[in-house]
Amino acid sequence: MAGALRASLAGAVALALAGGGWVLLRDTPAAPAAAPVATGTVPVTVGDVAARELANGTLTYAAAYSVNGAGGVLTRLPKLGARITRGHAVYEADGGRAILMYGPRPAWRAFALGMTSGADVEQLERNLRALGYTGFTVDRTYGLSTYYNVRRWQHDAHLPVTGAVPLGQVVFLPRPLRVTGHDAQVGDAAGGRVLHGTSAVPIVSVQLDPSMAPRVGKGDRVTVILPDGRRRGGQVATISTVAVTPDQPQQDGDPAQSYVPITITLSGRPVRALDQAVVQVEITVERHKDVLTVPILALLAQPGGRFAVVTVQGSRRTTVPVETGLFDETEGTVEVTGVPEGAQVEVPRE
Repeated sequence: MAGALRASLAGAVALALAGGGWVLLRDTPAAPAAAPVATGTVPVTVGDVAARELANGTLTYAAAYSVNGAGGVLTRLPKLGARITRGHAVYEADGGRAILMYGPRPAWRAFALGMTSGADVEQLERNLRALGYTGFTVDRTYGLSTYYNVRRWQHDAHLPVTGAVPLGQVVFLPRPLRVTGHDAQVGDAAGGRVLHGTSAVPIVSVQLDPSMAPRVGKGDRVTVILPDGRRRGGQVATISTVAVTPDQPQQDGDPAQSYVPITITLSGRPVRALDQAVVQVEITVERHKDVLTVPILALLAQPGGRFAVVTVQGSRRTTVPVETGLFDETEGTVEVTGVPEGAQVEVPRE
């Protein structure tokens, strides 16, 4: 049979002679048209854009302190992780509490009427004032007014009320103490190192790639991404001027990579994360201020690696080529030229 057999029903199977054989022909339904993407418009605005890079960091705590006893037998030690603030006991020896006060100068002698004046006396008086005791002048002299306020403090702190402060009754540290280890046990002599710890100020330690170091400065704002995904603001507190090269090679045997140590302080409420937890730090390496910006989603890819945006004015839509500058992936914006400030550009709706 020459020719084709005509199907009697639309979509039915037809038989046709092709190359001396019979083949089955089926009607193929057309693919459904893609649903149109819902769009809206946003204005071209003037703002800042920043390029950021990620670096790994370690959450830890600022400074390291050790506490030495002044004799006697240890009768109580604080729990590991305890946070001790001004006016509270650091440890006990012979049943007497050693009270934390703030200051950079360690206690090295007893305080009493008739003692020579000194900076340590002023340090003690500043703490008495901070604890709410008044009626004396903060100076370097241990006078009668200091004596009577020491008695008041000792009474309130449930210490022997003598008006004199024996060596070991106060421990001076620059700030609150976070206890991280015991160097003696209850029952040991309290004549040497008793415990050690850090401040209660969380910081992030970063081993920065030397190539990034010239673009990072003290005081720069950063974003710290915690292990649970929360983001916290931070600030570069210190940055070394010298790169460090570890002595140990990498696991694959290659020479260890040098790095620049920096520390970052965190802003806002206290961080609830494990000491030595690994975090990510988002560091701004370039910033352009007061430039025209549009959402990155407004960009349309064009041939040759170029971009355009669609401007909307009433019912009129116009594709306008633009030049892109800095991409701010965190904020989702991009620097552009080629469109005026205030122009409405098309973006997909979420």
